Formats: sequence, structure tokens, C-alpha cells
Amino acid sequence: MKRGKRKVLERYERTADGTFVIDVAAPKVEDLYEFYDRTAPYVKRDLDQDLVEYLIACARELGSQDFVIRLTLESSPGEDQLARVKHSVTNFFSYLTEMEHHKVSNLVRRSLVLLGIGLGIFAISVWVNSVVEASPGVVQNVLAEGLTVAAWVSLWESLATFIIDWGPQRRSIKTYERLANASVELRPAHVNP
Repeated sequence: MKRGKRKVLERYERTADGTFVIDVAAPKVEDLYEFYDRTAPYVKRDLDQDLVEYLIACARELGSQDFVIRLTLESSPGEDQLARVKHSVTNFFSYLTEMEHHKVSNLVRRSLVLLGIGLGIFAISVWVNSVVEASPGVVQNVLAEGLTVAAWVSLWESLATFIIDWGPQRRSIKTYERLANASVELRPAHVNP
């Protein structure tokens, strides 16, 4: 393990079995959710955006390391509330995973459309270039070269879209899946780490 990565991992507490802990502290359960959702049933609530960003950043820092999410609340919720919180964390990150899968599908579709357009323009360009050779002229040459350039731009955009955008979205899917499957534990606020 690289020194920098080891230094980052040292910031996290571990459980007795060596699993990393993402600690979250809040006064009460309602503070884990967006303000406008605080009166909705727990399982349908959106998590607080700052909490979501924190959890995602921690999961990315931990990389492939196993982790649990530990909630430290000043007011202890009942078992039913804790079960609902666990369920809402799972649901929220499962929803984000679904959304990323949808984005990847759109990305692949867009890349394929651009590829088809590029190949179509390239075929037309080859045909126009063969016609231009028979009767050369400035307008025909400009048209032929313009089609060739347009074909390469479309083909490049198709390839670049897929190569550049696909990787980060796949990483996001993995992060969201890990968060959706993470154990959520409760620690009363009066317990010292």
C-alpha cells in the first residue's frame, strides 16, 4: 500500500475485526434527511446532501476496503427508527446506482449514434471523393474535405465520449453499490470511541 493511501486510511477508526468505520454524528435522526423531507416517512426520504457527499467522499477514500457506517446520535432512536434509517440509506444509494446505470445506458446509446453518423458521413465522403477525382473543382474538393473532417469529428466524439465518460460513471456505480450494501450501526452519543 502506498504511503499516501496508508496516511489517508489512518484517519479512519476500525472495528474490532479491522473493518473501517465511516462516522456520522447528528443530534437526531431527522437531521440525516433533507429539510423538506423531514416529515415524510423515513424510507421515502432523501438523505441530507452534505451527508451524501461526505459518505461518497469517505467511500472513495477507502477504495476497496470494507467499511461500516456508524451513526452517533445525541437522542437515541428506537429500533424501528434505526431500521428505517438503515433502509433509507440502502434505498437512497440503490436509487443513485440506478440513475448511474441509466446515464451509462444513455452514454452508450449516444456513442453508438455518433459512431453510426460518423460511419455514414465517412461512406458519403468516400463516395464524394471518388466523384471529385473524376471532375475536380474547388467546390467539390471543399465539400469532400469537409465531409471527411465531419466524419472524423463524429467518430472521435463517439470514441471520446465512451472512453472519457464511461470510467468515472462506472466508479460512481461501484461506490454507490458499496454504500447501499454497507452495514449501518448506531452508537449512543455518550459512548467514547
